[in-house]
Amino acid sequence: MTIPAFRDQRELPDDDGYFSSLRTDNRPSWDNPSMPPWPQEQQPQYGQPYAQPDNFRRGEVTEPSMTDPTGWKAGTGVPVVDERPPGESTSGNRLLTVLLFFSGLATSVALWLFNTQAGSISNTATTMIAAGRVTGLIGGYLLFMQLLMMSRVSWLEEWVGSRDLLRWHRWLGTSLVTFVVAHIVFIVYGYALTAGTDVVEQGWTVITTFPEMISATIATGLLAFIALISIRAIRNVLNYELWHLIHLTSYGVLLLGYGHQIAAGNDMNGKFASVFWPALGCITIAALFWGRIVEPLWLNARHRFTVAEVVGEGANTFSIYIEGKRLDKLPVQAGQFMRWRFLTANGWWQSHPFSLSAAPNPKWLRLTVTIAGGHTRKLATMRPGTPIWAEGPFGTFTAERRTRRRALLIAGGSGIAPIRALLEDMPPDTIVIYRASRPDELVFRAELEELAEERDAWVRYIVGGRNDPGPRRLFTPDGLRGLVPDVNRRDVYLCGPPGLVNAAVDTLKQLDVPDSQLHLDPFEF
Repeated sequence: MTIPAFRDQRELPDDDGYFSSLRTDNRPSWDNPSMPPWPQEQQPQYGQPYAQPDNFRRGEVTEPSMTDPTGWKAGTGVPVVDERPPGESTSGNRLLTVLLFFSGLATSVALWLFNTQAGSISNTATTMIAAGRVTGLIGGYLLFMQLLMMSRVSWLEEWVGSRDLLRWHRWLGTSLVTFVVAHIVFIVYGYALTAGTDVVEQGWTVITTFPEMISATIATGLLAFIALISIRAIRNVLNYELWHLIHLTSYGVLLLGYGHQIAAGNDMNGKFASVFWPALGCITIAALFWGRIVEPLWLNARHRFTVAEVVGEGANTFSIYIEGKRLDKLPVQAGQFMRWRFLTANGWWQSHPFSLSAAPNPKWLRLTVTIAGGHTRKLATMRPGTPIWAEGPFGTFTAERRTRRRALLIAGGSGIAPIRALLEDMPPDTIVIYRASRPDELVFRAELEELAEERDAWVRYIVGGRNDPGPRRLFTPDGLRGLVPDVNRRDVYLCGPPGLVNAAVDTLKQLDVPDSQLHLDPFEF
């Protein structure tokens, strides 16, 4: 396939004025009215552009039908015999990872068992103290696991997958807070019973007299605060960069809490414990150092990313084309995302995840962004040559993860970016369902049509408000089966707003699509 030029739709109408600075006329930017228009000679060309087709043979806006047996005005063919592709399966990797996790957890609890003499637990006070020791060991182990999953080390993502890492991270975060709070309650109550004092007085005595308890108290406060801002309702209100910065203080929880574990933890100093815990700490710190520092430094020193051009794609949407050195050596696949920091005067401190919207090639990369705030609006005014700092690639939202011969790709809103890229790597008979509220929100339509023609795929556009007949019917068992009769024998790739993804997953579950065939693209990790 010929590598396309930068997709430029400046000739399209611009009713809302969002992309006036990206057009070929002399209208100024909305952020900087004095900024001159970009000269044509600054627009790199790397091939032939996608042509706007006169008609769409491989895709059409699909509407419900009262007479067609499928329930839609456009059918998609008949089911075929399923064949398993040579794609890599990760179910064994996940199982092994889970077994290793619980083996480590059992080992940490066994340290208490080995250091506890028979008959030492004889009353309520000793039972509470024993429970406090066990919950403390579990909490310490979970903290190491949480930080290991936050390390962004590439081998862990490739081995397990970012979707599972995200789910485990959330589950372990809740469990960690629960066990730390239980540790505090059990220990203080047990010591209060032993000393014959009330709980509040004993708690103050523990904080002020036990070794490393001040730092442990600060660590507990940080952990509780991180858990509080991670509640979805609160997180949605906070600025992402502020939330992310606060979330990174969990590294401080490890540093502050580890001293308390060593100084006050009897189960941390045994013959075996003196090897197990330092080894676990070294593995975690090494992964953090490698994933957060070494890999990003190597990536950016090797590829030296810069902005080549910013091009309008439609209402509220634009693409950023990126140049770099040795892009043929960049280990990124269609469907993956990277964290991008554009080093502009007003945005260098912000890092955001964006997927590739075209399969990588040796000459350029493309990101497609929907304006969703001040930061993304300013990105649309970047000049060619703006340096970029990148991290990644991340995610297993790739064609390599297919377990079936055919695929269904479902996109909504900005989720079309990785879906568009994935289509380049998908097998024949792939079906794309693209959900949009208005026709002018459909981007990459010409590219999707050309790719569908080349790859023997089909595109179905479901356009309208959520209460319109077509969109209402889409995520119902009959509606989805009508568009894709063999849906439960396809890998399904989903990317879009949470409401769309959740509705699609619920419908796919009702259609008996196994979890192993569902591929979601989590950006918040």
